[in-house]
Amino acid sequence: MAKGITRYYWWCQIGGWGLVGLSNLFFAHIFDREISGIYFVRILTVVASGIISTHLLRAFIKKMNWLLLPIEKILPKLVIAVIITTLVFILFQMSVYQVFDLYEHDSKRKLDFATRLFANVLDRGIFIIPWTLIYYFYHYIEKSRKQQFDTLKLESLVKELELKTIKSHINPHFIFNALNSIRALIDENPSRARTAITELSNILRSSMQAEKLETVSFEKELNIVKDYLALEHIRFEDRLRVEYEIDEDTLSQPIPPMMLQTLVENAIKHGISKQVHGGKVKIISDFKDDYHQLIIQNTGYLNGSLYDDGFGLTSTKNRLQLLFGDKANFDIKEVNGNTVEATVLIPVELIH
Repeated sequence: MAKGITRYYWWCQIGGWGLVGLSNLFFAHIFDREISGIYFVRILTVVASGIISTHLLRAFIKKMNWLLLPIEKILPKLVIAVIITTLVFILFQMSVYQVFDLYEHDSKRKLDFATRLFANVLDRGIFIIPWTLIYYFYHYIEKSRKQQFDTLKLESLVKELELKTIKSHINPHFIFNALNSIRALIDENPSRARTAITELSNILRSSMQAEKLETVSFEKELNIVKDYLALEHIRFEDRLRVEYEIDEDTLSQPIPPMMLQTLVENAIKHGISKQVHGGKVKIISDFKDDYHQLIIQNTGYLNGSLYDDGFGLTSTKNRLQLLFGDKANFDIKEVNGNTVEATVLIPVELIH
């Protein structure tokens, strides 16, 4: 990578200063100036002087780490550097002219040294300013792009770590609740307990596969939830009633893995289990405008902190935010006086 950048730099140096030389030849031709062998050497001297002086400037800028400075701090330094580089450029050129007698019939030769120096600064030194501006702003833009890339990469890494952390909490949280349901069956109904263990095995197998993905199909998630509710029905028996209202077209829609299961678990833990006569859990899946709408209803009441501060709801909000940003939405509210309704809206256009 570094070799490629260095090669690109030298191509720009030779090409840029070569263009300066060609422009001199062009204007000489336009104004009918005699283009002799000495004039060619003079042009080559200008090109060589420009390459050498600006390369020294580049080396100095890199050594002093000026490219790392903010623009307001580097600007005064660059002005001084441009003046010094221009003097080096002109002095080198004048020295070669003097040693090899390249002035021909140049009128500048009749002038004193100070006047010639000033005239050359105005004539040739003006090229140093655009070179410096191009060099600095090229690196300034590259640095900004790199910072943006690094920032995005860091944000992506943070989101990935947060998602993995959330998932690592969800699975143990789910397992412990499922095991409690099975434990209640061991003495009362060993045969059903064995069936429940098979159901739990299916759920764990699915959840382990889901760990590798950021989203899974709603159908797959719904199957996990059905197995989970079958386990919970063992514990609650007739106190737990389950209803489904599913638009089949939504079954292929991706959703965060274990999210629906977490919300259903939350509905049972904070809703059904608190009711003496139990209650109903209803799962609704449909399209609403450009959103996939998931609704989990349960009998019960919205008792503040039980819902607002619970891990299930917090993890749902965090995962939707991390995966879909502000375009997804989660809301939980109490409706009809004795029903809690959790609603998830996931934009369809983001997950196709």
